[in-house]
Amino acid sequence: MNTANSKQLEVLLRAVPEAAVIGTLAREIGQLTLDSRQAGPGSLFVALRGTQTDGHRYIQTAVELGARTILCEELPALTRPDVTYVQVLDSARALGLLASAFYDHPSHHLKLVGVTGTNGKTSTATLLFQLFRGLGYRCGLLSTVQNQIEDEVIPTTHTTPDAVTLNQLLAEMRQRGCTHVFMEVSSHAVVQQRITGLTFAGGIFTNISHDHLDFHKTFDHYIAAKKGFFDQLPPQAFALANIDDRRGSVMVQNTRARVETYSLQTMATFRGKMLSETFQGMHMQINNQEVWFRLIGRFNAYNLLGVYGAAILLGEAPEEVLTELSGLGSPPGRFELVPATGLVGIVDYAHTPDALLNVLETIVHLREGNEQIITVVGCGGNRDAEKRPRMAAIACRHSDRVVLTSDNPRHEDPQLILDQMLQGVPPLDFKKVTVLPDRREAIARALELAEPHDIILIAGKGHETYQEIKGVKYDFDDREVLREAFEHRERFLKKDQSH
Repeated sequence: MNTANSKQLEVLLRAVPEAAVIGTLAREIGQLTLDSRQAGPGSLFVALRGTQTDGHRYIQTAVELGARTILCEELPALTRPDVTYVQVLDSARALGLLASAFYDHPSHHLKLVGVTGTNGKTSTATLLFQLFRGLGYRCGLLSTVQNQIEDEVIPTTHTTPDAVTLNQLLAEMRQRGCTHVFMEVSSHAVVQQRITGLTFAGGIFTNISHDHLDFHKTFDHYIAAKKGFFDQLPPQAFALANIDDRRGSVMVQNTRARVETYSLQTMATFRGKMLSETFQGMHMQINNQEVWFRLIGRFNAYNLLGVYGAAILLGEAPEEVLTELSGLGSPPGRFELVPATGLVGIVDYAHTPDALLNVLETIVHLREGNEQIITVVGCGGNRDAEKRPRMAAIACRHSDRVVLTSDNPRHEDPQLILDQMLQGVPPLDFKKVTVLPDRREAIARALELAEPHDIILIAGKGHETYQEIKGVKYDFDDREVLREAFEHRERFLKKDQSH
């Protein structure tokens, strides 16, 4: 989908005034690309330094395929007289500015709201998208689960797309009449300048805990990345922070945007209180208004407060917002109940210690008697290994039985990941732990361990419909596998009873 006409290089480069140009500016640019294999006549190839490879190595490939404009930080050893080289200090930053200009600055014409934090980004962005559609607006969504323009779902591979794809999507959303767009903003996207050049109407901070240290190396760098989003917000935007998180006020301390807050514990612009909850929903008070919501758990109470606050800051009427919010359910794979006879099945994306703790504490709170909580959980490969023992320790502390299994091992040895998780199991809890690397077998074992009315949590993958092992993606959906396991159990029980 190309929603932009070609642009003159001279005009485009007004967005990057610090660029040094070698060669003619009289070039027509019909495409921006980061992938040399997609270069061709009319392409501007951007040489990015990434975590896996350096785009500068592929400048020659792009030229051979027909690209006659190259943006780079370092000029190649041999330059060609028929090629224009645009040299900048930071290719990623320049790309963000160029991509926005190439697609006619789509974010300037949209109410774009970014959501950042460790947990709750997807739920908050998706609830905002559903809420504003319910209020009658045409909307776009950019999330981990999916990108969406009204009813059309566009598959996604990253929490935040690269700058070209992002601006292309925003331009398409604008062209199709969207007025509001809600997007997750990952810490990677901030550091890698994917959101540079975008104009946000507001930003929401959910919470922060240890995650992505494989990329950021230290927790301080991770915090700084999240804070970088709020530092970029313009004065006319709002910065809405969860101040119950101890770093909530830090996130917005240097922002030029208007700072507003939400809380379940203290005075804030948007104040909430949980009155009661069951597996069917919860009764809350928000700014002195009592409402019943279909969502479950304290973590969702925070998500609802953030969504409510953002809607009010975007000019919506409180009564209409609460009425519409009360009818919304959870996004796919977020505390998703899987129906079964005599058991409670829950699939949740919890893949960080904090998220797993939130979900398990909610289940413990909702448990009415002595039902067992049986947790199936693993940890992803090629990701922050520090959280693996902590995940197992949390599962043991709040569950009666635990089945440790594979998540997405990616290129790592699944058994090595499980061994690292086992290091977090307290000696007295070893008797409650089963280790099964095969995730399907692990889910089946959880059902074998279950007695009537027990609660089974399948944590870690949520909405994902694949499992990645040794770099290969296989079809695997926790919800489908759990449903099949429930059906098998019911058939077995009926057969047993008939005898």
